Amino acid sequence: MANLYQKLDEIEARYEELTAQLSSPEVLADSARLQKLAKTHAELNEIVTRYREWKKLSRHLGEAKQMVVEAEDAELKQMARDEVRELEERIAELEKGLKRLLLPRDPNDEKNVILEIRAGTGGEEAALFAGELFRMYSRYAESQGWRVEVLNSSPSDLGGLKEVEASIQGAKVYSKLKYESGVHRVQRVPETEQQGRVHTSAATVAVLPEADEIDVKIEPKDLRIDTFCSSGPGGQSVNTTYSAVRITHLPTNLVVSCQDEKSQIKNRAQAMRVLRARLYEMERQKQHEQIAAERRGQIKTGDRSEKIRTYNFPQNRVTDHRIGLTLHQLDVVMEGKLGPLVDGLVAHYETERLNKEISDAA
Repeated sequence: MANLYQKLDEIEARYEELTAQLSSPEVLADSARLQKLAKTHAELNEIVTRYREWKKLSRHLGEAKQMVVEAEDAELKQMARDEVRELEERIAELEKGLKRLLLPRDPNDEKNVILEIRAGTGGEEAALFAGELFRMYSRYAESQGWRVEVLNSSPSDLGGLKEVEASIQGAKVYSKLKYESGVHRVQRVPETEQQGRVHTSAATVAVLPEADEIDVKIEPKDLRIDTFCSSGPGGQSVNTTYSAVRITHLPTNLVVSCQDEKSQIKNRAQAMRVLRARLYEMERQKQHEQIAAERRGQIKTGDRSEKIRTYNFPQNRVTDHRIGLTLHQLDVVMEGKLGPLVDGLVAHYETERLNKEISDAA
C-alpha cells in the first residue's frame, strides 16, 4: 500500500506542476505544447480528485477514531463509531477506484471500431437476429453520441442481414464495445415456424479497433483489387456499373468486399478501412496468443469462438455467460439500453486485471 500512496503523491505533484505550466506565457504561446500538456492534465485530473478526496476522508477518519476513544457521552461515542464505519466503507471504495485508475490503459480504448455482425447457424432466423443486433448496437451508439456508418451489408430475403460491416466513431468507442466480440445466441419462436416451437439460432459479432495507416502498413504489391457490379437494392446505376470492390491481401489471403456506395473510389476506401482493421486485429491476436502461451492465467477478452450471451425472447431474458449476469429486460436491451451489460463487463475485467496485478506484485 505504501508504494501505491507514493505513486499517487508523485502523480499529484506532476498534476500541480502541469497546472502551473498551463498558465505560463511560454506554454500559452506554443499551441502544440499547450494541447499536449492539457491532454495529460485532463488524464490525471480524475486520479488526483479521488486521491484528494481519499486524503480528506482519511483525516476525518482519524478524528472520528479519536472521538470514539475520548468521548465520555455514550450517545456521542456511538455516533463516532457509526461515522468510523461509514468512512471506512467510503475509503475502501475510493481505494478500489484508485487502483483501477492506475492500471495500465489499453492503447486501443480511444479508437473508433469496425463492427462486423454475421448470421450463424439458423438460416433466415439467424439473419433476422443479426439485423436486430445491428439495430441494438446502432441505438446504443446513438445514446452515446457516436456516429454509425455502414460500410458493407448483405440483406436476407426476409429483411434480415446475412452480414454487415459498419464503422462506429466517437469518444472511447472501443473501451465500451471491446467485450461484445463472440457468439450471440437467440432462443425464440421464429416467424417461419408454424408449430410454435422455440428454436435456437446464433450470430457472431466482431469488434475491431479501427487502425490508422501508422498502425498497419499495407504494401500496394500485396493487394489484388477486383471490381464487379453491385447486387441488391440501389437502382440501375448500382447494379450495372463496376462500382463494387473486392480487395485480396495476398500474404494473408484476407478478402474484403464493399458495394454499398455508388462510387468505386468510396467503396475502395471503405474496403481498405475494413482490411486495415482486420490486419491490425490479426496482429493483436497473434500477440495475445504468444502472451497466453507464456502466462497460462491470461484473462480472456471475449474470443469470437465463445458463446458469450443468450437472448431468450419467450422469457424476456438476456444472460451474459462470462459474468453470470441475467436481466429480465430483453425488450429494453434490444432497444439499445446496453448500459448494465457493458458497464458490468468493463467492471468485471478491470477487477480481474487488478487482482492479477496485485498477485503479480505479491
